[in-house]
Amino acid sequence: MIRPDDLYRTPNGLAPYYTNFRVSERLLLTGHSHQAWPDIGLDGQIEAWQDAARHVDDKWEHAFARAERVRKGFSDLLDDRQGYIALGGSTHDLVVRFLSALPLAQRPRIVTTDGEFYTLRRQLDRLAEEGIEVVKINALPAATVAERLAAEVDERTAAVMVSSVFYQSGHIAPHLDYVLERCEKFGSQLLVDVYHSLNVVPFSIKKLGLENAFIVGGGYKYCQLGEGNCFMRFPLECEMRPVITGWFAELDSLDRDMTTNRVHYQPGPERFAGATYDPVSHYRAAKVFDFFLAHELTPQLLREVSQHQIGLLARKFDDADLNPHLISRDQSIDREDIGGFLALHTPAASSICNLLREREVYTDYRGPILRLGPAPYLSDTQLLNAMDILFETIFMLEHQRK
Repeated sequence: MIRPDDLYRTPNGLAPYYTNFRVSERLLLTGHSHQAWPDIGLDGQIEAWQDAARHVDDKWEHAFARAERVRKGFSDLLDDRQGYIALGGSTHDLVVRFLSALPLAQRPRIVTTDGEFYTLRRQLDRLAEEGIEVVKINALPAATVAERLAAEVDERTAAVMVSSVFYQSGHIAPHLDYVLERCEKFGSQLLVDVYHSLNVVPFSIKKLGLENAFIVGGGYKYCQLGEGNCFMRFPLECEMRPVITGWFAELDSLDRDMTTNRVHYQPGPERFAGATYDPVSHYRAAKVFDFFLAHELTPQLLREVSQHQIGLLARKFDDADLNPHLISRDQSIDREDIGGFLALHTPAASSICNLLREREVYTDYRGPILRLGPAPYLSDTQLLNAMDILFETIFMLEHQRK
């Protein structure tokens, strides 16, 4: 069993399982964007090839078994036993199917925030160009976003779409059950993007009162599953009929009478299914889910580790007393109210990010926000070293500007 102290010390207790990503040699502060994959994931990819070679077109029963393992992995992380898990290659695939199932002709209104990830922001902006009313409220302050979203829901609203943790600021959006209550009153749907919660901020659908909500997310970030592993959880009683639908949505009933004028949707998780896909990602994900289970890397443990690491970075940053005109952070928000990364505000975010990369400190930025994302395979010493390099980079830029 891995204990938090095993992950703070040098060498980090998890690092030996990530040799391919060289996590002990590089400072990968990309935990909020692209976490390293454990070496066992490569075994899954090789196994996918071997199954294809061995079984040819009969490989699909083996692939579907991996898909079921992935579904269970996501259900466990969501603490959910009352919903279905539809799988997709990206959250966009699944969001588009969700949007296509909404009665937008009768309810041409969607409520969201100005803090949503590009996938949702771009798609909703394009729908707005075609006449759908898209209402965007301010994502911040996150503490009151649920109340403000709920106030915008009316009988013309098809759906509310919001993140549980906002991808730019890292702020957690609480009380989303209040939004769901308002949606249910008016017959609207609630879709929550949990990508920046999953496996770093425990997200129990049951405890949060979101059993009747749609939940979308994926494994590219904190789950370490890599690309191609996204999901949409939807309620058991859902009878929505997505217009964007693939033949896998009727895979178990291909021999039924198809002469009727009404398109058939089989019950269960395939209601929002697409079509033929590359199953390699599910082989990899199944191995990684098993790895996390074997080492008891629960969301609760990972949250404890993340909070320790974020606190370490924040204290180091605050103690440096840097020029706030060049770089700063919002100290008004408690550590418990942010997700798995530290957001630093700087007009030089892109330059700093590029200069850090030259010294093998990997992070990213979104506009004027430099995002530092620790991960459980990094030791405290590595995190402090990364901050020292950040300070050296800032001092260099400040000197160049004088």
